[in-house]
Amino acid sequence: MNLAADLRASNDNAARALEITMLCAVRSGEVLGAQWSEIDLANKVWTIPGDRIKSGKEHRIPLSDRAVEIFEKLPRLIGSDVVFPNVKIRDNPGSKLALMKALRPGFSVHGLRSSFRDWAGDHTNFPSEIAEHALAHVVGDKSFQAYRRADAFEKRRALMQAWSSYCAA
Repeated sequence: MNLAADLRASNDNAARALEITMLCAVRSGEVLGAQWSEIDLANKVWTIPGDRIKSGKEHRIPLSDRAVEIFEKLPRLIGSDVVFPNVKIRDNPGSKLALMKALRPGFSVHGLRSSFRDWAGDHTNFPSEIAEHALAHVVGDKSFQAYRRADAFEKRRALMQAWSSYCAA
């Protein structure tokens, strides 16, 4: 079985958090700090505010069909906006995120982002810039950034759906 299949087979919310981390190519802290108010399931978009992103800039993530399905099935706690309230951030022995090490010894959660980038660069025809935007990386020098302000959202939507399909294969 592949990692995505192992995660789908688990009923644990930590597995759902890891699957969202993988499908959205985000950092674990961004997933575990996710708020329901950031997620627009009708438009299949997760908007992470700049104060929760390493670059400091708001990041819109196009949600694949599988990511939407996961969010739709997650329980919601009354009076809480936190998506994953019972999953801890620290990867210590008592942490739910230790699940990654239990499923794949020697692998890290951050390796999911690296796997996404390798896949996008080696197995797709998507331009490098699109994959870098998907990772919320700053793309190009200051001159490039001054003229290229769009975030290639619809191209990233196709990329993230393709990634989701690849993970499910």
